[in-house]
Amino acid sequence: MKARSFLLAVVLAVVLLLGAAAALWWSMVQQSPLRLAEQPLELPRAARFVPRQSALSLHWLVDPGRLPAYAQAVAPTRQRRSAREGMEQLRDGAFALAGLDYTSELADWLGPQVSLALLEPAGAEGAMGWVLALASRDDDGARRFLQRFWQTRSLAGTDLQISRYRGIGVISGRGALLGRDPQPLATALIDDDLLLLASGRGVLEQALDGSQLDELHQLGDQELSRQLRQLGHGVALLTASPAAMETWLGFPAALSQRKDLEGLVAALVPERADLQLEGRLRFRSSVIRRFGAAELSAPLLRASGGPADALALLEKPAQLLKSDVSDPLDQWLGPILRSRLERIGSPALEVIAELDEGPLLWEHLNDGWLLGSRDGRPDDQAVDAQLKQKGLVRSNLPGESASLNVWTQLQRQRSHGKEALEAQLAVALESEAGVAWWSNALEALHQRRDQKALEPRLDQLEALAAAGASLQQLALAEQGAREQLQQWRPWTLLQAVAGRSLLPAVHGMAMAVSAGEAVSAGEAVSAGEAVSADIPAATDQAEASDTLRFRARLSFA
Repeated sequence: MKARSFLLAVVLAVVLLLGAAAALWWSMVQQSPLRLAEQPLELPRAARFVPRQSALSLHWLVDPGRLPAYAQAVAPTRQRRSAREGMEQLRDGAFALAGLDYTSELADWLGPQVSLALLEPAGAEGAMGWVLALASRDDDGARRFLQRFWQTRSLAGTDLQISRYRGIGVISGRGALLGRDPQPLATALIDDDLLLLASGRGVLEQALDGSQLDELHQLGDQELSRQLRQLGHGVALLTASPAAMETWLGFPAALSQRKDLEGLVAALVPERADLQLEGRLRFRSSVIRRFGAAELSAPLLRASGGPADALALLEKPAQLLKSDVSDPLDQWLGPILRSRLERIGSPALEVIAELDEGPLLWEHLNDGWLLGSRDGRPDDQAVDAQLKQKGLVRSNLPGESASLNVWTQLQRQRSHGKEALEAQLAVALESEAGVAWWSNALEALHQRRDQKALEPRLDQLEALAAAGASLQQLALAEQGAREQLQQWRPWTLLQAVAGRSLLPAVHGMAMAVSAGEAVSAGEAVSAGEAVSADIPAATDQAEASDTLRFRARLSFA
């Protein structure tokens, strides 16, 4: 009996220890900073006070206090301290823009939901207003902060106005933002746990007015909720009006000024040390065509290679380069492609891109550029005719396995006081296994056979894992990614908030664009969705969509 009692006691002790260990493990998993990546995407309660017509809105859905720990957890061992400090500076700088000190004023009560809305000015001379919504972890945190907030400013000489609007207490005055002159501020406390801070009483009243009707605020927007379900998960939700897309996000005017464009919705998703942005551009009609040619690009990717620092896959480059286009994709990416061609300044590269109906694979290597296209697309005779007009001469160079077509141009060279003529290579054409390879350097054609060297760029595209067939894809190595970000206004603003350059941490960038869920043109018309008459007539396989999807991934070292 004593032995049995002893064994029962041992078993019970083991069970209790295992249970305690399991509970501890579960608690640690739940509190792990890595769980930020699993945050479900949903509109917070504060979205009730964000008007649908906001120029720009940002809903941050995780506890700002956990961000430094996440940055430290995913950073390489040697960089963990700097990653944590950098994230702390970025977080603190963001709240400092509203005159708030995160450490002393917010850290002890701020919850996992922070929302910001930018509102268009009422008149041409007015300034853009903003509303900041802060959720409290308890019922007393926001109230205590509000008392300290206005008490400090009252002691500094700020005249306060206390009133009620729509049954809610409103306090307004002029608060001193950090490093700036005093500015109008207004606050309202909702249900003791949601604080609204606005750039003036009028802006706050506008947000309170909109909260009364589901048709006016984001929380009652069923279409926005549907798009969130499609996006899945993320730590932040961004919406932008067409005007804000151009002003704040740098979209081309030809796209952002379309009358049928409704706006942008995007989610920010952390993936270990990478950041992924998944977005949707929504239109009022089915204006985006899909031609089902994505499977034609597979042979190009399989046969490509070389140590490229940039890799692009373009479905229809000739369409992108047309001057008079009405397709949203062409209006968005066309100017970028034309700008890149002008910067390189290669007549042969421009001719091939303008004649190629796609798909076209474009690599940028140290020795030059390399293009891959379907054999005979574009026709080399058509390319030859265009290049002749530019003063280039075609020649055929026999080789051991296949002949090489080259286009050259005579250049005058002076050496040791003597002049001579030299044939300068403009482009060479080599065909192999149904793929035509064009390049301005013979060494680039040779490097193309080194398929392993291209794996970093191909891995970037694979990491995007874009649903459906991507119309356009781009992968950039470290230097190219930094150059693109340096020219992007949001990145400049982000660095200003952080108080330092963030470019040294950037390791690469990739992007893919595709049409959303499409319906055939006939189905769209029968459903009452007018297909734009400006869109070229579709083929039998063409489909139309009212959504343009994009996914961008930023890699950090």
